[in-house]
Amino acid sequence: MISKKSNKNQTLPSQPEEVLESIARHAEQYGTEVYIVGGYVRDQLLGRDFRDDLDLAVVGNAPEFAESLASELGIRKKITVYRRFGTAQLQVGKISLEFASTRKESYNEASRNPDVQPATLEEDLSRRDFTVNAMAVNIQDRENIIDLFGGKIDLENRIIRTPLEPSRTFSDDPLRILRAVRFAAKLNFEIHQDTLEAMKQERERLKIVSRERINTEFFKILGHNPPSHGLRLLFDAGILEIIFPEISNLSGVEQIGKHHHKDVFNHTLIVVDKVAQKTDRVDLRFAALMHDIGKPTTKRFVDEIGWTFHGHEHVGERMVRKFKKQYKFPEELTDHTSKLVRLHMRPLALQDEGVTDSAIRRLLVQAGEEIDDLLLICRADITSGKKERVKRYLASFDRMVERMAEIETKDQLKRFQSPIRGEEIMERAGLSEGPRVGLIKALIEEEILAGNIEFTYEAANDIFAEVVKKVEVLEDSTVLRTLQNLMRSRSDGLPPAPEPQEK
Repeated sequence: MISKKSNKNQTLPSQPEEVLESIARHAEQYGTEVYIVGGYVRDQLLGRDFRDDLDLAVVGNAPEFAESLASELGIRKKITVYRRFGTAQLQVGKISLEFASTRKESYNEASRNPDVQPATLEEDLSRRDFTVNAMAVNIQDRENIIDLFGGKIDLENRIIRTPLEPSRTFSDDPLRILRAVRFAAKLNFEIHQDTLEAMKQERERLKIVSRERINTEFFKILGHNPPSHGLRLLFDAGILEIIFPEISNLSGVEQIGKHHHKDVFNHTLIVVDKVAQKTDRVDLRFAALMHDIGKPTTKRFVDEIGWTFHGHEHVGERMVRKFKKQYKFPEELTDHTSKLVRLHMRPLALQDEGVTDSAIRRLLVQAGEEIDDLLLICRADITSGKKERVKRYLASFDRMVERMAEIETKDQLKRFQSPIRGEEIMERAGLSEGPRVGLIKALIEEEILAGNIEFTYEAANDIFAEVVKKVEVLEDSTVLRTLQNLMRSRSDGLPPAPEPQEK
């Protein structure tokens, strides 16, 4: 071991090659072997650009080596050390370095946290998840690849396979079941048949994995192109049944007489892929995945009509909201997704020639800032095996979008609310905060949405006294019911019911 004072005035290496040379020099001075393992080696063989992170295996004490390196480079930032597992993380400029002592692991059946013991490089590589990630190069001799388990051949054959017996690999750490799918999705590889069978056999072990870790892998899978590749692998291996049964339940086709419905799971994968062709945003891919989640619950057969799914968008919205707690999804993702699920049928219903400007205004107000996201998903939702039918529907949809754009340009409805705000209503009408203020504001908004007045302060002011007078004569209970009816109808995108009249 060496001990050397750091040069605080030296310039830190910033380029990948400079960082590697610095580690190589320090390893030689320190008197230990350091190997680059995993993704760096794999991606170099695939001709992929270097990422901003490196995994390094140290034959010896990795935390001590990392601390010594940091001192040598004059890095003052705190090193993250996990001495129990023999690992340390260090940031050099934009490059993240993770050092791990070469080790072997043993597992308790009830946990995926291993007991760790020192080991040789060969033993260390054997414990890694897949052959394509189990290759290494000595940092001082990066031309010669150490490949003990056929990783290069599997790269050439585009196969994901475990170095050792796959059932043991997945039983020890079941999160690797999802990682297998993620790497297959990322690299557009297939999973070796023995490995796939072991994933199926051990999938119940995923129940010991925290939901947060499952979500991380799931959304990474969803982020690769095409998303359907990873999602199909999850389904075929029975993994969706364990981690997200509501998606798995979309699969299946029933036929009664001449009536049949298309497989909702297959349709959903098509929609997700079409969304992915337009955006890398995982939240929109997830919304597309959820858009028909309520269909299995609402599926009904009606004589002479066939299969119906009435109200599936509202059922789907409620299901997504439950997922927040059930699957520990972020609040922002849940709110955004549930809104798009609830509204995804609305634009398709506005394509008829007879649809009024008022109906389009209501949708613009409902969708608000999410209108572009909604239209992207709705356009992707137009699918059929008959190309002429799709072409006809898309043309009609595009005409509706043009009309919507014209109305939005004219009325500026994305941030819609009454031009006369609550504070002014209270002051001018002599009211305290409560449902009457809300009803006055809502009634003014309804006049704008119906196209009876322009979306301006002057137009709202012209009807202000009349609206206040109308609300003044109502009983408190009627005020509350009327306001609730207005809000409910606006949420559903429908014109409000007739106002109740006092006797």
